[in-house]
Amino acid sequence: MLDAITERPEGVTLAELCRAVGLPKPTVFRILSTLEQDGLVAREPGQRRFLAGTRLARLAGSVLIGSPQRAARRAILEELVETVGETCNLTVPNGHEVLYLDRVEAEPRPGQRVRQGSSLPLYAAATGKLFLSEMPSRARERFTRQVPRVPYTSHTLVECAALEKDLCQIRRRGYATDQEEYLPGRCCVAVAVRASDSRIVAALSVEAAVGRTPLSELVEFLPQLTSAAEAIAGTMEV
Repeated sequence: MLDAITERPEGVTLAELCRAVGLPKPTVFRILSTLEQDGLVAREPGQRRFLAGTRLARLAGSVLIGSPQRAARRAILEELVETVGETCNLTVPNGHEVLYLDRVEAEPRPGQRVRQGSSLPLYAAATGKLFLSEMPSRARERFTRQVPRVPYTSHTLVECAALEKDLCQIRRRGYATDQEEYLPGRCCVAVAVRASDSRIVAALSVEAAVGRTPLSELVEFLPQLTSAAEAIAGTMEV
């Protein structure tokens, strides 16, 4: 049942679940009720669709962080940082946030606010906007309708129209950017890590201080990012 639910980001109805697992409706409903109480499944407000719950997303992130494949991913990230000379991150979606599976700093920064295990809002991070851009329209509309958007900086995209315009550009060009949208003075470029069936399973990004490496220069690292993303895809066990 969890497989059937997580394969449908837009949500799945009770009838669809019954067909997917081959169990009678009362049995499926009873199991769903237990999963919902445990936070593993959530019901779409005002709708009859079931979605992955926040606890399930958190558990999935914890499993990936502690995965035996972490060392292989770390080696790829470290090699990428050596090549581009800037900090690189690997993230996965985690409910309404992105979870940092790993982060390799090009140089230590005092008061660092983002590290492995950190979570950032989807709408205020390049990798998060990449995930949003690939959501089914129904799920994306639900996100913009339900999730409050806080202006972390003067550049944060909090208006629905501005965010949707940026997501359309991301879908068209195939990568996402963040120009001081979460942290002042920091910019970022992100590309997708895809499974063999083209599903986005993670995102890889490079970030820098705008005074040292402006966004226009970060974009020039897209070939290296894309190559590293393809290598990381082989470590994601998908």
